[in-house]
Amino acid sequence: GLDTSNNSRPQIFPNEKIVEEGSDITLCCIGRKGQVIKEFFLDPAVHGFNRTNGQVGLLTVKNVAHQKVPHISVYCKESCNDDHCYDEAVFIVGKPPDTPSDFSCQTQDMRIVTCTWSQGRDTNLYGRHSPKYTLSEEFSQKPVPCTVSCSEQCSCSWDIDQQRICNITVTVENPLGKKTATDVFDVTHRIYPAAPFQLWEECTDTEITLHWKHRNKGIELFCQTEVHQPDGKVELHNGSHTHHHYGSITLGGLQPYTAYTARVHCGAAKHFWRWSEWSEARTIRTKEATPSGKLDIWREITPVLGGRNVTLFWKQAPGFQANGRSISYEVTWEKVEGGSKPESISFSSAYNSTRISIDNHSYRISIMAKNNVNYSLPSVLIIPRATETLFCLFLGTKELKEEQVNGTDDGIFISWEPRHIYDSYIIDWCNFPKLQPCDLQWKRFGPNTSSALINSAAFVPGVRYKFHIYGSVVNRAFLLEKKTGYLRELPPLLDPIVEKVELTFNAVTISWDSYSTNELQPGFVRGYHVYISPIQEDCSLKGSKKHVLPDDSVLCKYTIENPEEKRYTVKHLLSNTKYRLVVKAYTGGGENPIVNFRYIDTPFNSNTLYLLILLVIIPSLVAAICLWKMKWVKECCCPVIPSPNKSKVLSFGEFKINSEKVLKISDCIPDMLAVDSNVEDQKL
Repeated sequence: GLDTSNNSRPQIFPNEKIVEEGSDITLCCIGRKGQVIKEFFLDPAVHGFNRTNGQVGLLTVKNVAHQKVPHISVYCKESCNDDHCYDEAVFIVGKPPDTPSDFSCQTQDMRIVTCTWSQGRDTNLYGRHSPKYTLSEEFSQKPVPCTVSCSEQCSCSWDIDQQRICNITVTVENPLGKKTATDVFDVTHRIYPAAPFQLWEECTDTEITLHWKHRNKGIELFCQTEVHQPDGKVELHNGSHTHHHYGSITLGGLQPYTAYTARVHCGAAKHFWRWSEWSEARTIRTKEATPSGKLDIWREITPVLGGRNVTLFWKQAPGFQANGRSISYEVTWEKVEGGSKPESISFSSAYNSTRISIDNHSYRISIMAKNNVNYSLPSVLIIPRATETLFCLFLGTKELKEEQVNGTDDGIFISWEPRHIYDSYIIDWCNFPKLQPCDLQWKRFGPNTSSALINSAAFVPGVRYKFHIYGSVVNRAFLLEKKTGYLRELPPLLDPIVEKVELTFNAVTISWDSYSTNELQPGFVRGYHVYISPIQEDCSLKGSKKHVLPDDSVLCKYTIENPEEKRYTVKHLLSNTKYRLVVKAYTGGGENPIVNFRYIDTPFNSNTLYLLILLVIIPSLVAAICLWKMKWVKECCCPVIPSPNKSKVLSFGEFKINSEKVLKISDCIPDMLAVDSNVEDQKL
């Protein structure tokens, strides 16, 4: 029933343009008289239900959400095209304010009260629509005369004069709602002191007395001091009660010439409310004192012509403290017997070793640390006479052999046989055994220790390290055991070179005498593997194991478990055959892959030729000789009588007696004529 006859353009309702986020709104556009609503929509586009019916348009939006843009525009357009045919309205989507949280009030001097609170979520309403805060005192029913400022927190401060009990209410309001929070308090129970300031100190070598000022006049305070130790630990020390403008605390049990960082905060001694802010931190160094503890010292003795060179090493033991700004070292040595004048030499803190030359007498060597105050207690070593061997013989250390030890991921494990006569044990080794100097290291152990895991950042796989174990009694050290081992063994760098090959038709003997098994190897050489196979086929020799190469060819494998045995004979070979062979050394880290072979040819088996001659040629020769001799004997002993019937002379057919041919004498010319007087012939 709205009369729009006098409107100059269509109108959008409602007139209230601030909408609560999450609510449902229905917008209406009423066109001018005689006009039809052609378009009615939102920008940015929001899903809604649009319905137009002639002069009236309805647009319903469910659960309105805050868009990324600060407002939503609504457009309504009639069917005409001039400037008066549309209307536009802007709607702002926001939230009502949250109830102020963490609302509390406090004072530093019992006159100025400051109340603070958290704003809560963003209402998405800004400018004149943003939340407005007001504070009021409920007992007096008056507004609090303060100006609210908000950043991370909101706060408001004012002078309460002589008032001690307060009932403060904070109200926050925006076009979508209003919330309140209240704090009732006794001012004497809400004291939040100002931070201490102007810290200064008085100190000795083990104590620091820290002083400070504070601004809380007439308020009894209880203070706490936070001390940062050199190792990073933090200690809290409850301090003294302060009544005036000053406070102090004494910190004891400190280390000499050590820097400490301290800061202080305070709270009300009565009706404690909260700690003040921390004062500025102050770094304080205690005064110097005599070095505490002893140096850890060791030696290396090298015999030379007419005496010995002794290399001395020192380092700060775990319990040693320099206790001073600068430190130096003093080395003193003198003969144990004979009352000789001591000799000494000093070194700066940059040095940790020196070498002295002594004769063959027994010497007492001491090393002390020195700072600006005094010397530390001396650390003493006794170097026995060069000819002093009886005690060593008694201990059974005349001839020591190196024992192999195994490494782990964490280090090299060393164990030794304990002896009750020693007050400590020392293990020394070189971090870089292939270099000179080798960076000698040592560790001390108590009398009840018989094993240790030696580790060092310098340890690397494939390097052999040697360890000497000493027993120490009355500052004299005696070598007890020797150990050698690797952090981790690696395969040998080089294969043994076959230097000599001895061949027979069914065996080969090879040797590699010059192959070294010393400390240059990256592992302990445990033995050797001999690999062999024919060129044209896989190997299957008697007494061997099969070894398959990556190309699936099969070798025969023989194992030699003694690293000092450098000669081997492979038997059961075929004669007149080409073989390939290789010798590989192996360590606890294995062996390198097979790459190169040596090739050999077994000779022809002469025994087979001899057997062939014996079984075939000789019998054939004998048979031939025998056959020839038989013919000769037969011809000699039994000559062949010719048959007349087979003679060509009797090939005629003129005269026969019975069935036999008869030769007439007149038919042939004889060379010689003989007359036989045999009676039978005469009868014929």
